Amino acid sequence: MKRLLPAPLLSVALFLLWLLLNRSVSAGQLILAAVLALVIPVLTRGLRPLPVRIRRPGMALRLGLTVMADTVESNLAVVRFLLFPRLRRHPSAFVRIPLQLRDPNALAVLAMIVCITPGTAWAELSLDRTVLLLHVLEADDPQAIADHVKTRYERPLMEIFE
Repeated sequence: MKRLLPAPLLSVALFLLWLLLNRSVSAGQLILAAVLALVIPVLTRGLRPLPVRIRRPGMALRLGLTVMADTVESNLAVVRFLLFPRLRRHPSAFVRIPLQLRDPNALAVLAMIVCITPGTAWAELSLDRTVLLLHVLEADDPQAIADHVKTRYERPLMEIFE
């Protein structure tokens, strides 16, 4: 059964979504919805991430609070930058951050954290996944930025996922 339905919840969701979007339960729509619900999960099997194992839920909560605090602080810095461009303190720069994080799910979470934090953008991950290239809107000390990412995000993610 697992081979026929590699993602049963996805199949059910696709089936129902197709019927809702087409607002029809005719025989043709039911057949097409069933075919799509079976074929799409099989074709996209390789795109789904590995199963997630959270080892320290308390740390995940603390990381969430840290990200919220950092996002608020970064929002204020970007607002200052936009409202008072003459007060810009430092130029933007690309910062290379060496990574010890290897879990694909943890890397995905790190990418989301970096991307939702205003003033930073995930630019590139090296092919061997050991170096993150991060674009920072104002970069006074690249080493301090790398240390910040490693201490506040990478280390907790390693505790949570690895």
